[in-house]
Amino acid sequence: MPHSFTQGLHEVAEGTFAYLQPSGAWGLSNAGLIVDGDQSLLVDTLFDRRHTEVMLDEMRRVVGRPAERIDTVLNTHANGDHCWGNELVREARIVASTACKEEMAAFPPRRLALLMTVARTISALGPLGTGIGRIAAAVGLKTAADLVKAAPFVAEAFADFDFSGIELVLPNEVFDGHTTVTVGDTTVELYEVGPAHTRGDVIAYVPSKRIVFTGDILFANAHPIMWEGPSDNWVDACHRICALDVDAVVPGHGPITDTQAVADTGRYLERLRAEAKLRWQAGMSPQDAARDIDLGEFAEWTESERVVANVHALYRELKSEPRGDDTIALFSEMAQLAATRS
Repeated sequence: MPHSFTQGLHEVAEGTFAYLQPSGAWGLSNAGLIVDGDQSLLVDTLFDRRHTEVMLDEMRRVVGRPAERIDTVLNTHANGDHCWGNELVREARIVASTACKEEMAAFPPRRLALLMTVARTISALGPLGTGIGRIAAAVGLKTAADLVKAAPFVAEAFADFDFSGIELVLPNEVFDGHTTVTVGDTTVELYEVGPAHTRGDVIAYVPSKRIVFTGDILFANAHPIMWEGPSDNWVDACHRICALDVDAVVPGHGPITDTQAVADTGRYLERLRAEAKLRWQAGMSPQDAARDIDLGEFAEWTESERVVANVHALYRELKSEPRGDDTIALFSEMAQLAATRS
């Protein structure tokens, strides 16, 4: 049964819901709720307290008693838009992969709160802020220069969120590989498929409902972003999801869909990997390669600026280099590419 991509709670199967946040762009993630009897499992929280509270209020209104007190929470991965609302369900059993918990602890909300404050300040300065960026670049302060370039993009992308004062609540139960949780008589299979999008990605499969919650292994109708890699793991995760017996796929961002969207993501990654390798062999920089690659059938997907981050990740694979602390630089390059395509 098709589902409209509208804000709020959608029943995907009996007792199984998706909470959607259009447009699905930066930070506008999806979540899930599985209820059976008086028990409940929440798949992910949201990016800040306000958005998470609105979601929980709607779940209580629609579902009633099972949502009054969430029993179990799954964090599918460590990005804040899937876990920074944990403090509102802190009494629950909070489950994640071991790698997810470690990555969550490494990037607390206060870092993004500070980045947003700086970004908004620089954006408000207008031409003066641009001038500061040029000065910073001239004297070798690359991070400062990158931040100035990224500021308008970051300030706009995350404008609707408030990261101040968020308390990071980490998972209190971890697993590696595979585990099973139950919600009443409903079995939920948790499979670790990372590192891929992040270090510890997990999918949640509900066999009796023929539903899978993919986390950010799937950005439906949008370019994925490979913070971690390797790409082989992500492609394998897509194949694994497509092999499941499901009627509906709830992505980390975007509308409820089917396994064809997952297969498309796998093909996208394979195509981008092949194109990036050719340009790496030709000595092109990641920035130039990202601009040069013909996206073909994927050109209409949203957030195409993420190609820059993906090419950087693919270049790291080709050079067998680990990921560095390069988030601000990546946002700077994505901002520049987005500006050329707007």
